[in-house]
Amino acid sequence: MLFGHGDDIYDYQDIRINFSSNICQHADHSALKKHLMAHFDTIANYPEPEPWTLERAIARKYGIEEDCVLVTNGTTDAIYLIAQAYAAIPYNILHPTFSEYEDACRMYGMQQGSGHLTWVCNPNNPTGETRTLDQIRQQSGGYEILIIDQAYENCTSQKMMSPKEAINEGNIIQLHSMTKTYAVPGLRLGYITAAPPHISQLRKFLKPWSVNALAIEAALFLLKHDELMVKPDLNEAQRLYRKMNEIEGVSVLPTDTNYMLCSIERHTATELKDHLAREYGMLIRDASNFKGLNNHFFRIAAQLPEENDALIDAVSHYVGISL
Repeated sequence: MLFGHGDDIYDYQDIRINFSSNICQHADHSALKKHLMAHFDTIANYPEPEPWTLERAIARKYGIEEDCVLVTNGTTDAIYLIAQAYAAIPYNILHPTFSEYEDACRMYGMQQGSGHLTWVCNPNNPTGETRTLDQIRQQSGGYEILIIDQAYENCTSQKMMSPKEAINEGNIIQLHSMTKTYAVPGLRLGYITAAPPHISQLRKFLKPWSVNALAIEAALFLLKHDELMVKPDLNEAQRLYRKMNEIEGVSVLPTDTNYMLCSIERHTATELKDHLAREYGMLIRDASNFKGLNNHFFRIAAQLPEENDALIDAVSHYVGISL
């Protein structure tokens, strides 16, 4: 595992505004908390060895067959499961992107190669760019297996490929994140949708009781309450994108999401991160450990307008000191 992901708030004291995680920071979990407290006794018994009840609920929601769904302990668990199940197939990764794809492939001895098993993050992390349905379909034709990580599918207004569409393609394995969709990273909830042969292959390597009882109960509740999905303010994200780009010495790549990849000229991302944390109680993501990026790159996710304004002012002041 690569250490240095976002949300490393545990490494700092008195962080007041967290820009480092792509997960929305201001979700209202009161209804979920109330439901879980009413069902807290579920911890007194083992959960299902495999979360079949939850898989059936997900299948009903998307109008697909039950044998097209596999629930995992977060999408990271799904990534390592796929690498284990298809370890004999050469892999390809389009960088820069989420580091766990390569970590998982290396852990299970997969070899790099083109035209076989390819990992795509859509929307991509850390850039925030999306691929269209036509682009995805064109890509899928060139690969034996195309894995599409749609963990951030709820963070964009761009049209994403549906589970049913991906299943019909036959060679696409999709990853979905309830962690991101409902802003519940501590519960570790993810699931895979794919054609039955892929799900059957992956299930051979699934560890029993990998998803705990409270997580299953939470997911069943959340699936019934679409109003609890966290929708980021993309207009505010675009405003932050424009304002950050106006800072001399800072560049921001175009984004289709609430998060964006930035670079700073006269300092390193580590220096900027430490300064913002120490002086302002703000946390950003040092993106220098993404393959293909250097130590000038950092990632931020838009928060409330007043918090974004505070970040703009803090970065502008920091850059201005050295001009």
